[in-house]
Amino acid sequence: MYYFAYGSNMSIARLKARVKSAVSHGCYVLKKHDLKFHKRSKDGSSKCDAFFTSNQEDKVYGILFEIDPAHKPLLDKAEGLGFGYSEKQVKVQSNDGARILAVTYYATDLVDDLEPYTWYTEHCLIGAREGNVPQEYIEQKIASIQAVEDPDKQRDIGERSIYN
Repeated sequence: MYYFAYGSNMSIARLKARVKSAVSHGCYVLKKHDLKFHKRSKDGSSKCDAFFTSNQEDKVYGILFEIDPAHKPLLDKAEGLGFGYSEKQVKVQSNDGARILAVTYYATDLVDDLEPYTWYTEHCLIGAREGNVPQEYIEQKIASIQAVEDPDKQRDIGERSIYN
């Protein structure tokens, strides 16, 4: 099955820690959506959302992964399916125009008053760079986001430790 990751799961190390069968197929784009950091997380921060806008000019870049369908429950749990995220089928497109139907997750618990933690945006940045997401998009949609330090230092260290 195909999974379109647009946030922290773009990071191969992060996704493989959750779903070992994940294989990257590179950068794809989801049209009529905009990347927002407005999903309320249970850890007190915000997370990404591929927010549907219906505007043809809006797009979210991400990484298309293929995963073993038997591992989808692991992904559902990691993504918090039913607890702030829901899922939908989307058509994503590669640079060469190939279109693929994939599952993705979207936020159902939206807020405007929270910021992501720095470790979360680091996962997003690492994954976007690994997947060759366009640099302009990385700068405008991820690197420019105001992030804050996680007050839970152990969680911060644990999240960043997957890159050591």
